[in-house]
Amino acid sequence: MRRRHALGSLLLAPLLTACFASQGGDSDSATGDGPRLRVALAFPPAENLSPHGDDATLLSRLGVSEGLTALDANGTATPALAESWRRENDRTWLFTLREATFQDGSEVTPVAVAAALTHAGEAKPAPAALSGVTLTAQAAGDAVRITTRTADPVLPLRLSSPSLAVFAAKAYGEDGRVDPVGTGAGPFELTEVTGSASAALDRFDDYWGGSAQAPGIDARFVADGTARANALRTGQVDIAEAVPVAQAAALDEATVEETATTRTTSLHLNTRSGPFRDPKLRAAARAAVDSSAVVKGVFEGHADPGTGLYGPAVTWAEAKRERPAGRAAAADPHGTAVTLATYDNRPELPETAQVLQQQLQKAGFRVTLVVREYARLESDVLAGKFDGFVGARNSLVDTGDPVGVLASDYTCDGGYNLSRLCDRNVDRAVAEADAVADTGARQDAAMRAEAAVLGTDAVVPLAHQRIITGVATGVRGVLLDPYERTLVGPGTRR
Repeated sequence: MRRRHALGSLLLAPLLTACFASQGGDSDSATGDGPRLRVALAFPPAENLSPHGDDATLLSRLGVSEGLTALDANGTATPALAESWRRENDRTWLFTLREATFQDGSEVTPVAVAAALTHAGEAKPAPAALSGVTLTAQAAGDAVRITTRTADPVLPLRLSSPSLAVFAAKAYGEDGRVDPVGTGAGPFELTEVTGSASAALDRFDDYWGGSAQAPGIDARFVADGTARANALRTGQVDIAEAVPVAQAAALDEATVEETATTRTTSLHLNTRSGPFRDPKLRAAARAAVDSSAVVKGVFEGHADPGTGLYGPAVTWAEAKRERPAGRAAAADPHGTAVTLATYDNRPELPETAQVLQQQLQKAGFRVTLVVREYARLESDVLAGKFDGFVGARNSLVDTGDPVGVLASDYTCDGGYNLSRLCDRNVDRAVAEADAVADTGARQDAAMRAEAAVLGTDAVVPLAHQRIITGVATGVRGVLLDPYERTLVGPGTRR
């Protein structure tokens, strides 16, 4: 009988590397076709594994969830649960579904898909992929017709977002919660969740893309980067996510995979309350920052200096980048006290915050650091309880569209606005970019909007990261992509 666990409150639990020894092991599955995969993930669930928030990427990286579309390595929308689509007019698209089954045995039907997208549109807060977007979805024969309130030329890209994954009808509760246990459409079925400590998954044999080669996954959520690296080094896990750069040199070179990503580490300044409401103090903070010291001293060369919101992994960005205009002149901080927060799930971030503390103090600020686990920090950051925040953000993870992150992170109505920015020039530039359909012209408009954001000094890009993943020798088929949406797929095995 399959074990089930209600997704209630997630209690933080101390995690030691020894915890890997008791689960997963090397035992074959019931069908005798190989061992289960043992995976160490950096982030515990922050929102009860709701697919409508940050936990969506946990589900996609473990192969639990799928949406209508996916992204290929070039950032192009490709078929997933939808095998094809066409644009009927400026506001309406028709997505034809493939034959597929949810993990509870029900069919992936146009009615089920329309209901799932409706739930996503009604979620509070709205998924970042739907920032500034209102859509309606209706069944239309063997297809789903999706209509947006205004023209949305990148809807197929948007629907690739992990936060718009489709689940079986039974997943959606009346209280707005979504239970992903046994209700996804991916190659692995979530069967058990143990608080914020671990999760178990079994292969879903009716997956439309064919059965996975591994019989299941035993996943642990391990916030401590050294513990993840040690677990890989001692053979207790097969895959270790986000290995700290300080630990990479101690691993067998054959087990280290480095991937250029669209993730940028940035300093976000609270523009709505506290000292950094003053653009002159934001300018002083920006002028004080030396990103090369972060790249060399913290990332040990496994990153590039921050040049904008989009880094080298977004291959077209640098040639189209525009110089920010209208920046305020820097003021003397005169000992202004500020609180700078970050999280320790990515070990480089506390070190980065310490470097920034020294740089800001040298410029005349008095800086207090706050370091917590991300799950215990995010709500306070969004509520404006800190003056500054050091975070790492994948600029294309939500939609694959360069304009999407601008709308969610830097507009007045953005759902993930860490800088709490509300600037009419920025909103206008983002809206103009969002209205452009042609790919090249949309990129040009996105860079104009980037310049508008940087001109406010609400965010200071620090480093464009390369992510280090630990992969044990003998493990094959790990899915490493610049958008960090995938990790384990049908072909992953050991």
